[in-house]
Amino acid sequence: MYSGLMSTSERLIEATRELLWERGYVGTSPKAIQQLAGAGQGSMYHHFTGKPDLALAAVRRTAEEMRAAAAASLDGPGTAYERIAGYLLRERDVLRGCPLGRLTMDPDVIADDRLRAPVEETLDWLRGRLASVVEEGTERGELSAALVPADIAATIVATVQGGYVLARASGSPAAFDAGVRGLLTLLDPSADDRS
Repeated sequence: MYSGLMSTSERLIEATRELLWERGYVGTSPKAIQQLAGAGQGSMYHHFTGKPDLALAAVRRTAEEMRAAAAASLDGPGTAYERIAGYLLRERDVLRGCPLGRLTMDPDVIADDRLRAPVEETLDWLRGRLASVVEEGTERGELSAALVPADIAATIVATVQGGYVLARASGSPAAFDAGVRGLLTLLDPSADDRS
């Protein structure tokens, strides 16, 4: 499944990421990781002390990629509204859910401070970055001055994460898309001109 150019440790991390997304922590066995990565037990324990260590590396990698994807939209050119819209409308595998958000529903991840930390830090970073964009937008007159940046950031994250849940429950991305459209309509600075 993975490129022959990838090192064994990289294949193990990528396999763990995939399995955590699909099955959660408990459902991700060392044997399944080894099979998907095409690596033996000795290789796994040569690179990692065990499943918790490998899972931590996988969660950190997922968190890094999530931050990079969000930053690509939020740190790009355009108005605050355009950057938020870019973040909300970027391509996602909606029916699979958020690989990091899904970990918040895994009791084994939440109970483990080390595994939970990258998830919590990334969601905190995302809310903070979104709040900064909203604040920039309100200061520049691109967004309504009545918006509370931290509240809007929390609303954006909740819309995305809740949209994943609703889409998965219905088996259709329509619920996710409707939530995003509704939020963008509420944030649209030109909406004031329509009233």
